[in-house]
Amino acid sequence: MSATSDRIRREFAASDAVRDAGLTTPDDIQRFDDIAYGSHPLQKLDIYRPKEATGLLPVIVSVHGGGWVYGDKELYQYYTMSLAQRGFAVINFSYRLAPESRYPAQMEDVATVFDWVNNHAAQYGMDANNLFAVGDSAGAHLLGLYCAACTNPEYAGRYPFSFGPTPKAISLACGVYTIEKGKEQDMKLMEDLLPGGPTTENLEWVDVKRWLTPAFPETFLFTCTGDFLQEQADAMQVALREKQVPHIMRFYGDSRHELGHVFHCDMRSEAGRRCNDEQCAFFGSVHRTLDGFHTR
Repeated sequence: MSATSDRIRREFAASDAVRDAGLTTPDDIQRFDDIAYGSHPLQKLDIYRPKEATGLLPVIVSVHGGGWVYGDKELYQYYTMSLAQRGFAVINFSYRLAPESRYPAQMEDVATVFDWVNNHAAQYGMDANNLFAVGDSAGAHLLGLYCAACTNPEYAGRYPFSFGPTPKAISLACGVYTIEKGKEQDMKLMEDLLPGGPTTENLEWVDVKRWLTPAFPETFLFTCTGDFLQEQADAMQVALREKQVPHIMRFYGDSRHELGHVFHCDMRSEAGRRCNDEQCAFFGSVHRTLDGFHTR
């Protein structure tokens, strides 16, 4: 493991511990925990539903962030339970991490979870015909690549496994979509993630924008004042427009209210609550035609 990956694991864990200190499962949430979707110890998922809900609920699959080397479902449980409180059945899962598991292990896990949801929807009161997904940071990258593979047969053919089902709409938060040579930290992470390292061919393989087509799902895209990946959101918004993919772009915070990377995962953040309301409202209205392309 590179020193960069080791540092990310230590620093992110310390920050997340502070963020979630004292939080507990909301009284109005029903949990189904630690369901295996594969044989690896990390291949586990949770399902959260509002306790009082009846019938089939629309589904949100959450792909967690963490620089491809850090994170699990426990670190995303409070954020994803808050989405469930807004009327959804939410899938919160862990996937295999680099460098212990090289790409495309992470993508295979994402694809396996979507397939698992499709096959087990009725058992947990989920409406597989109303499937949505959220991803942040590296999770936004993986979700973007998954949706690209679902909607671009040429790209799907580069993997030794299948893709589907395709979400009706997705939310991409503070994400990375293209990894370019030149940034030392990014290259160290790619050395840990990609078999063969950050070659030109490998970086093209994991470039979300390169594989976009007009069939890509409708997208809620957002960043914020203190997001170190802000320029990635700007470039992704341009790519979505060029491919005529219906989308909304949101920018949160201002000069008086500084927000940090993946601020929406902080359950004590007022801006985070507003953002999560807007993500879920977007999913609820996705069947209607978006009024043009929205920018910040």
